Amino acid sequence: MRTTYLHKPKCIDTFKSQLLTWSQPYHEAVWMDSNDYHEAYSSFDAVLAVDAMTCIQTDFQEAFLKLKEYQTHTKDWIFGYLSYDLKNAIEDLKSENFDGLHFPELYFFQPKKLFLFKGDTVEMHYLNVVADDMDDDLNNICHCEPVLSAESDEERSNFLNEIVIKPRISKTDYLSKVNTMLEHIYHGDIYEANFCQEFYIENTQINPLETYWKLNSISKPPFATFIKLNDKYLLSASPERYLKKTGTKIISQPIKGTAKRSKDSVEDKRLKEQLAIDEKERSENIMIVDLVRNDLSKTAKKGTVKVVELCQVYTFPQVHQMISTISSEIEETEHPVHVLESTFPMGSMTGAPKISAMKIIETLEETKRGVYSGAVGYFTPDSNFDFNVVIRSILYNHSQQYVSFSVGSAITAKSNPLKEYEECLIKAKAMREVLED
Repeated sequence: MRTTYLHKPKCIDTFKSQLLTWSQPYHEAVWMDSNDYHEAYSSFDAVLAVDAMTCIQTDFQEAFLKLKEYQTHTKDWIFGYLSYDLKNAIEDLKSENFDGLHFPELYFFQPKKLFLFKGDTVEMHYLNVVADDMDDDLNNICHCEPVLSAESDEERSNFLNEIVIKPRISKTDYLSKVNTMLEHIYHGDIYEANFCQEFYIENTQINPLETYWKLNSISKPPFATFIKLNDKYLLSASPERYLKKTGTKIISQPIKGTAKRSKDSVEDKRLKEQLAIDEKERSENIMIVDLVRNDLSKTAKKGTVKVVELCQVYTFPQVHQMISTISSEIEETEHPVHVLESTFPMGSMTGAPKISAMKIIETLEETKRGVYSGAVGYFTPDSNFDFNVVIRSILYNHSQQYVSFSVGSAITAKSNPLKEYEECLIKAKAMREVLED
């Protein structure tokens, strides 16, 4: 492994754009950007990994066992995702809904080239097999013109003419399905469930990198992600962390509770304050906090599961969000993949009780979730990891010419079906804008 440090590039933002543009010819590229959210739990400002030396892709069958073997064998940086449907590897569950995207259910790769941004420094890691490329690559990156699109204006215009976003579930059916979910809650089958719906575009093409830049410029979330895996792309503006491991410390930061923003500062402040005291939103969040505490306790040392922050409201460009932080301590001998397996899927995207909620979700939703509401992240050589929750994201299969984004909300006894539908539209706003505009 050869490593070098690049101090104070002429402009960090320009260098990021050049770097991401430079990475596009590779079959594999993962870009993660905190968008300058320098919160206490961040390890890097941004990360880029490209060009697989080795990889693993599989369906749900023994997926976590295979990932454990792969991570243990490589003992290196590996990047990838866990799809929501890995739930079927953990419990007696199934995923039989429509899938227009056809992503593998698990995918990780060991990159040949890695770039870590922290403050005014870019740390470059190259595997020995490609270490001689470093100087040439740096020269090419610095002379690469950052572009938003590789297509001509005429081609982009043709793409836009084909953008017709369709809902997988009609508004009427959505309201009916939420009422069915409420019946399950009234009968005591569940306390809460995250119900999602898909919006999709068929027979079209988009420019993934341009679409990502537009989405990121609108949302600027702390867990923005661009993934290219051959012909499949994830363009994510996720504001939510799923799970992070640093040494023996684990943290989870579920989001539950959403309010729209207002351009009027007084009204915007009122909306934020109203969210902080909203009984329904707080109950959503607290239920998931209890679920996360239970999940973390499966691997935690006795007495170490703690709620660090409860129902704190944070402001993002599109929405206000209610976030809690839960931490635990594990034994040094605990395998990192087992920590993920014991908490997956994340409570904020399932419900409580988790297994009952997932069974009901499967019967009412129309689309296989796949990567949506799964997790994207990385493992380090010393077995630390950091994963987001895949929400506020566009998924694209170039070969199938299929574009998809899904949104959801937590259904509780106090839910109003129409308000839940309106919350989904708020969450869908940024994705719709970048695809239609």
